[in-house]
Amino acid sequence: TDTPAVREFLWGVAQRWIEFGIDGWRLDVPEEIDDEAFWREFRRRVKGANPEAYLVGEIWHEAQRWLQGDQFDAVMNYPFNRACLAFMGGSKLDTSFRPGGYRLQPAGASAFAAEIDRSLEWYPWEITLAQLNLLGSHDTPRFLTLVGGETDRLKLATLFQMTFPGAPCIYYGDEIGLQGGNEPACRGGFPWDESRWNLDLREYVKRCIRLRHDHTALRRGSYARVYSHQGVYAFLRQLDDNLLLVALNGAEEARVVNLPAGGVQDGTVMEDVWSSERLEVAGGRLRDVRLDRLSGRVFRLTERADSS
Repeated sequence: TDTPAVREFLWGVAQRWIEFGIDGWRLDVPEEIDDEAFWREFRRRVKGANPEAYLVGEIWHEAQRWLQGDQFDAVMNYPFNRACLAFMGGSKLDTSFRPGGYRLQPAGASAFAAEIDRSLEWYPWEITLAQLNLLGSHDTPRFLTLVGGETDRLKLATLFQMTFPGAPCIYYGDEIGLQGGNEPACRGGFPWDESRWNLDLREYVKRCIRLRHDHTALRRGSYARVYSHQGVYAFLRQLDDNLLLVALNGAEEARVVNLPAGGVQDGTVMEDVWSSERLEVAGGRLRDVRLDRLSGRVFRLTERADSS
């Protein structure tokens, strides 16, 4: 890529396929072209052909250098992946694997909260909303394999993935319980025989996707952590009057918690989006929220208190 003709050829390839109609580029190990001028021109050519085209780089760590608005739109968010493995994997996390060369270790709610907070501080909000949030890929052992095959742990991670800011990405087969260790085991063919599918898991994944589609706040709303204690992590997503409270229990036992409601007025009613259970905000908190082990709940604001 020091050769002008080679540079021009690669830029031309990038532009040609955007003009043909693809939606963007996933760039494999772009760090191996350690040349910001190359990537700036790559972006200029791609965005010139389609300003909405998506440029995502395979960077396994913090990537501020590539996310200044002049190179990539996002990176594959492996820090998100590792944080989820640590919290949702818990005691079942298989630490013998080293995905991407990184050491895995379990984390409680407070450590998980600190890691999520840290990653949210890396980039401008517009970049955070574009990050490719993944639980696994062709280069890592399957999430389900790493958490001891316990589907409740994958379900909890999927709920977080679909309620967290960014662009969620499902690695084929995770939705039906496919397992596999280091490559090539993690790249196994998809089992088209439906008798081999975990249909309960697949329906849960579909439900989480539907939840994200139904609530604009989960795609573009603000994000605020409100609780991280005794295995429970909770946060608020809000866009105008669309407000949701998400609570995740990564503990091995059920919890009953009082969750801060983010300034929502006392007397306001919030409803579980799936069970339709209705709870009232009192003393600034949503009271007596029961969370089964390794499970999550999402509450939406339904009835505001009469301010008069």
